[in-house]
Amino acid sequence: MSKSLNIAVIHGDGTGPEVMREGLKVLGAAAARFGLSLNLTDYDLGGERHLRTGDVLPDSVLEELKKQDAIYLSAIGHPDVKPGVLEKGILLRLRFELDQYINLRPVKLYPGVQTPLRDKTAEHIDFVVVRENTEGLYAGAGGYLKKGTPDEIAIQESINTRKGAERCLRYAFDLAGTRPRKQLHLVGKTNVLTYAFDLWERAFNEVGAADYPSIDRKYHHVDACCMFMVWAPEQYDVIVTDNMFGDIVTDIGAMIQGGLGISASGNINPEPGGVSMFEPVGGSAPQFTGKNVINPLACINAGAMMLKALGHGDAANCIESAVAKVAGELPGLGVGEMGIGTDAVGDRVAAIVAG
Repeated sequence: MSKSLNIAVIHGDGTGPEVMREGLKVLGAAAARFGLSLNLTDYDLGGERHLRTGDVLPDSVLEELKKQDAIYLSAIGHPDVKPGVLEKGILLRLRFELDQYINLRPVKLYPGVQTPLRDKTAEHIDFVVVRENTEGLYAGAGGYLKKGTPDEIAIQESINTRKGAERCLRYAFDLAGTRPRKQLHLVGKTNVLTYAFDLWERAFNEVGAADYPSIDRKYHHVDACCMFMVWAPEQYDVIVTDNMFGDIVTDIGAMIQGGLGISASGNINPEPGGVSMFEPVGGSAPQFTGKNVINPLACINAGAMMLKALGHGDAANCIESAVAKVAGELPGLGVGEMGIGTDAVGDRVAAIVAG
């Protein structure tokens, strides 16, 4: 594993640059402690560039990003840009073009952090959601007929391939094998979406029986999963699901672990030479820009996920331990609820990481 890391940095919109500043501060502390060399390249992508130039993600920039070891992304979203332009043009395009077919979302409640779930503590909430990231309803298949008329028809098709489902399932099985419980839940809707989730369920059982017999396989309908996540989240260890359902259940996961201020995400291409992208889950919150009230812990956690994916688990674990300590000491994790400013939170985490 190389100790010289080439990282593309996308600072994003709104409060994105503020949380990224703290993420880079903590990464710098970890690099110094663990002997890493961070070669950071800033990329001007987001709403301001689009408004200024009309560009979203130029092909030339995409080719440069393909040569990086990883992408560190803050929040994308601008109030003066039509919804969907940046999300499809940057986030989805990067996922598809770089074949980041895994979206990885840890759901972990740190000691001392409040959850809206009554009587649940850190021992009850510690699981990971593996979401298929390049197919399903997000593949963009569909269209309009008679748009703008009273007879308008809109069709959005869910694309599910055996290859796409199986490679996602294998990643999830492998991940489950590294955890003490060795348990994997497939979440779907086999009783209604009888084509797509028949494919998923058959692949789940065939791959599991043939290659992962030691993994405890379970299945939940997505509606049951949503109920269980807020009633008995301790039953989950690793969840694997499709793109749309994964998008929904991971936001529930973010809330029960303390909120979007702490939740991070990885868009993973696990193949050799694959370029992955790491980001906080929350939006750009432009109304709070420059007020120093946004929680940077999610962005800091995304940096830890990035280091772990690049093979530097010790540095990643050091950052996460520091985040857990600081999170447990703050009175709240929401906007303006931390008791100290964005920069002070980053300073605290960086100081712990530096030792």
